[in-house]
Amino acid sequence: MRTAVVTDFGEPARLEERDIPQPGAGQVLVRLEACGLCHTDIHAMRGDWPVKPGLPLVPGHEGVGIVEGIGEGVTNRTIGQRVAMPWLAYACGECRYCVDGRENLCEKQYNNGYAVDGAYSEYMLADARFAVPVPAEVTALDAAPLTCAGVTTYAAIKNAHVTPGETVVVFGIGGLGHLAVQYARLVGAKVIAVDVTDDKLELATDLGADHVVNAGSTDAVKAVRDLGGADVVIALAVAPSVFGQAFESLNRGGRLVLVSLPADGQLTVPIFDTVLKGISIIGSIVGTRQDLAEVFALHAAGRTRVISEARDLQQVNECVEQVLNGEVPARLVFTYHTADVLPASNVEQPASH
Repeated sequence: MRTAVVTDFGEPARLEERDIPQPGAGQVLVRLEACGLCHTDIHAMRGDWPVKPGLPLVPGHEGVGIVEGIGEGVTNRTIGQRVAMPWLAYACGECRYCVDGRENLCEKQYNNGYAVDGAYSEYMLADARFAVPVPAEVTALDAAPLTCAGVTTYAAIKNAHVTPGETVVVFGIGGLGHLAVQYARLVGAKVIAVDVTDDKLELATDLGADHVVNAGSTDAVKAVRDLGGADVVIALAVAPSVFGQAFESLNRGGRLVLVSLPADGQLTVPIFDTVLKGISIIGSIVGTRQDLAEVFALHAAGRTRVISEARDLQQVNECVEQVLNGEVPARLVFTYHTADVLPASNVEQPASH
């Protein structure tokens, strides 16, 4: 099987031929159809964060494919079922966070494409409990970005407790931002999209943003405040200046939701303004299996659109550069076994459990 492997941080990934693995107890073998390229993958490939992945590394946590093998003890997944392998590859299921529905905060979790081999490969192994079923109405090409970009922004809107009529400002329109705009609209918010690229702002308008602001050519804070200010800001961009702009855009009682993870990110806020204005600062990390199931259900019902471009795994390093240079309108998705990527009708769907 073809696999993209990183052997040294900061060095280009290289394609290798590896043997197809065999599922162990509690695992499934998945023949991958698609995997999105997330900025987190780039951080992993470069070793940007304090906790670094092990090497050699197979990145990828937006994997979608068909179950082809089942390990001992697996009863909740079936051969032929389409599943998604998100960032959360495993959680203990017993700690206070898992028990109360916050499994994404489990301290014993490990993550696909970071602690274990991910989906930049034609096959991968997954813990059957954390391989999330994909509805027949959702293609693999759409399901891949939803598996991280979708669930991450969906959870951010949920964590912000957005109510109808509030103004949500999305800083950074791309793989995550184009979905954040849609989720904010679905809960009845007025949406302002902020980016430095006109084509991304045009995309935001097409997806329902009420207003757009080009932070490269205008004072973003003034523009947002002239539009009534922000009740919620979803911070998706990684540029250091964004976080200060996001804070300054908030109304009294506003919520700043931090999602992006800059390599050297530090946040400094004025305590006086934070207290007097009743500002909340919220960290939102991906989402749970239930969140992802809800994201898939919304998409299956036709409530969201995924904007993506298909690529071959051979182009992995070129694609990384495109993302870093801001040349990608939304999401790049590596596709494998492409005859199965688009049609869902030929995928055997299991009975409900």
